[in-house]
Amino acid sequence: MRALTWQGKRDVRVETVPDPVIKAPTDVIVRVTSTGVCGSDLHLYEVLGPYLDPGDILGHEPMGIVEEVGSEVTALSAGDRVVVPFNVSCGNCYMCDRGLHSQCETTQVKERGTGASLFGYTKLYGQVPGGQAELLRVPFGNTLPIKVPDGPPDDRFVFLSDVLPTAWQAVEYADIPPGGTVTVLGLGPIGAMSARIARHRGASLVVGVDLVPERLSRAHADGVKAFDLRRYGKDIGDAIRDLTDGRGTDAVIDAVGMEAHGAPLAKAAQWGVGLLPDAVAEKVMGRFGVDRLDALYAAIDIVRRGGTISISGVYGGAVDPMPLLTMFDKQIQLRMGQANVRRWVDDILPLLTDEDPLGVDAFATHHMPLEDGPKAYQMFQDKEDGMIKTLLRP
Repeated sequence: MRALTWQGKRDVRVETVPDPVIKAPTDVIVRVTSTGVCGSDLHLYEVLGPYLDPGDILGHEPMGIVEEVGSEVTALSAGDRVVVPFNVSCGNCYMCDRGLHSQCETTQVKERGTGASLFGYTKLYGQVPGGQAELLRVPFGNTLPIKVPDGPPDDRFVFLSDVLPTAWQAVEYADIPPGGTVTVLGLGPIGAMSARIARHRGASLVVGVDLVPERLSRAHADGVKAFDLRRYGKDIGDAIRDLTDGRGTDAVIDAVGMEAHGAPLAKAAQWGVGLLPDAVAEKVMGRFGVDRLDALYAAIDIVRRGGTISISGVYGGAVDPMPLLTMFDKQIQLRMGQANVRRWVDDILPLLTDEDPLGVDAFATHHMPLEDGPKAYQMFQDKEDGMIKTLLRP
């Protein structure tokens, strides 16, 4: 089969690799029909190379058609249409029973001290082959894949793999009071969908902050009060307080993560680690790694006293400095973590089966063949051609 593989920093290639096969009686093989390029894939493209090996298959946002099932799979049959959550979760352990599928005890990477395995996402999370490929082996065939109806195009359902549940959890964790206010930092796929969900769930004011014109324009069209960070810079907190009686918004969603704009010293440190041999770089990142924290610092500034910060952007630093005095003084509530995809499916799926209140049908800005995957990564990294969300078609 053809698959998009990591080969080095800013070097991904589509190669011919062996087809996946059934390894356990509960496995299924899915022929992928659509697969997303995620903002967190860019962390692999740019920063997290020490945790990858050349040839690793990337991607964690696939859907497709079941082609083969293991002998103990009863919930699916060949020909069924499914979305594959990015958490590799069993659905039956202590953590899964509590809706914490990203902490699944069956697939936790205990030798690394990390949570549930993830498709296509480094040694830290199990080094499981990903879904930017023609075929994907999916374990836990009775409990993990999400069966969806035939009919609507893939764009209606594919975002159940990551974007929708990640954004839904971001809003849930933000704990916006009825008719309350929220700021979304970063209007890429997760931030843009978080803003839509917050409005759908009744927020009276959704503020969006970014510095990419196309993202700002799209958010404005969605009814978001969009602020251009290039204009406001360090004064962004004051501008948002001016909208909220001097308090700040009830909640802030940080949808940016470790590669925030600014923070030149942390950026230089990330680049420096990237120049080290992988074995050395992995140890350095694991013990001394730092993130670019401008977005998180902005969240701490913007949120009102007693408010909530919800972090959905990926962070990976081991020694990030945090302004605990300010956080304690402002009585900030802080929630974060990988999305528990299966936990939110029952809440989201009814919004996809009849109408389209979240606008998923037109959410992807680009559709490209899998063979153009390297070009898609480069365009997404460089924010070219108004690219916000890309689906690859194997």
